Amino acid sequence: MLVRLLLLPTIFLTVALLGGLRVSGATGAFQFVAPPLVTLLLAVMLMLLFVRGGLIDLSRWLSSEQPALVNIAHALTLIALFFASAQAFNSVLPERGLFRWLFGFFFLWTLWNNQFANFDARRLLRSLTVLFGTAFVLKHLLLANLYAADSGWLHQLAGAIFEGVTQGTLGAQESIAPATGYISFFTLALYVAGLILLPSAPEAISPREISNTAAIIDADHQLSPGERVALRDTLTTEERNAHAILEDE
Repeated sequence: MLVRLLLLPTIFLTVALLGGLRVSGATGAFQFVAPPLVTLLLAVMLMLLFVRGGLIDLSRWLSSEQPALVNIAHALTLIALFFASAQAFNSVLPERGLFRWLFGFFFLWTLWNNQFANFDARRLLRSLTVLFGTAFVLKHLLLANLYAADSGWLHQLAGAIFEGVTQGTLGAQESIAPATGYISFFTLALYVAGLILLPSAPEAISPREISNTAAIIDADHQLSPGERVALRDTLTTEERNAHAILEDE
């Protein structure tokens, strides 16, 4: 329960923060880039893919059989996952120019085709790892060297090839420090780790179990310390979880 209600939101909120973080190559200052509209569209498509691929069983995450506080906590976790997904795309999108549109089209085309493919949770995770890994290599290794001030003949050759097609946008990229690549790598690794820890169907805690546990807890106060310890050892995992919820309330 701690993983689902505490660790996962922390991971996804951290990804949402770091996904838009850049380090200026000129001044070394931190810059925060807001997620463009296309990343929000990509996040919506990815969330639909999570549900379709079985990575998220929405009926188990949000259920009328669960207490309201549990549903609220689950909803906040899913919202954090949505914004983390948008920022994960933001971290591997070029800042502007033709390559930004090419990357956006690449993501849109891939996610759209995946909507009609047969996926299970494991295949979906592997596919996303390859997708983000490829985009990371293209942006932070290939394009970063292309736009570097000391890239020399590589920059000139690319400029000659794309001249008249990009209308000057090829050289309009902002200079970012190599530290941005390290931040992006950590962000994507943390995002994939969060997806691995994300349970498809959280353990449900019904109101009846909470009511039964409440009765046990009331009787527990009338026992001696030794009898109280022995009784708590007999509780099931679900009853212990319900006990924790009651104590929080």
